[in-house]
Amino acid sequence: MKIPTIDFKQLNEDNRGNTLSILHEACQNWGFFVVENHGIEERVLEKVKLLVNKHYDEKMKEEFYNSDVAKNLGKITLSNVDWESAFFISHKPTSNISQVSNTSQPLCYEKMNSKAMEEEYIPEIIKIAEKLSELMCENLGLQKSHIKQLFNGTNGPSVGTKVAKYPECPQPDLVRGLREHTDAGGIILLLQDDQVPGLEFQIDGRWFKIPPSKNNAIFVNIGDQIEVLSNGKYKSILHRVLAEKHGSRLSIATFYNPATDALISPAPELLYPGGYRFGDYLKFYNTTKFGDKEKRFLDFQSINKM
Repeated sequence: MKIPTIDFKQLNEDNRGNTLSILHEACQNWGFFVVENHGIEERVLEKVKLLVNKHYDEKMKEEFYNSDVAKNLGKITLSNVDWESAFFISHKPTSNISQVSNTSQPLCYEKMNSKAMEEEYIPEIIKIAEKLSELMCENLGLQKSHIKQLFNGTNGPSVGTKVAKYPECPQPDLVRGLREHTDAGGIILLLQDDQVPGLEFQIDGRWFKIPPSKNNAIFVNIGDQIEVLSNGKYKSILHRVLAEKHGSRLSIATFYNPATDALISPAPELLYPGGYRFGDYLKFYNTTKFGDKEKRFLDFQSINKM
């Protein structure tokens, strides 16, 4: 199976409709896809990856291999731990960079051509998330800003980045890099390793391997809140990271999530009609029997509200 690919360049050309169809099918049936030609400069992405790898080698690698997780590998059963070295940076609505441990601050503040990583990378990733949210809304028949407004809450969306390395593991069959889970939030945008594999998603009960990213494409998956607001049309999919014997895997995952005070519910336009008498539905059905079922539900819902 080939991972669905969304080419942002195609959105401004004649095959925009086809690109939207690919996105819609990916959100419905896969729960993940790849974005190409997203607009983030290659030098920015390469600098971000370089900084993370350098930071891990200098500040985190030794600490990880001296941890109880690493020392106990092969000695006791490691069922409730992950073979990862990670920390989390909050960006919006407020930044926690000043509270991040001293070992992580050089990564956050180191300059990239006179601009901090926080100023160049994160704003562009947020633009991609917002653009995807608008395209999802278009496909779902919602107002373009529906997801963005729903996520905003009182002070705007919650945006944060999990910076992680999945260290080389001498016995990868004994532990997971990251255990099976779905993501709680909205839209997850991943800048990942271009050499070391490990990420897997479950489709129809089988695990599907996600290859390392090429050409700095951004891997995207859908979180639980998109499934909820789409009334189950779009899927939040179970995924995991396998530990690898050869090489340490890089993962920089930015979460575009609802504000903590955002009220989440399915979009009314996507709900089945309810609270009606069957006789009324039957009358409407007799005039629309050979039409599109989803349009019939939507039209009947509108009539039933009057």
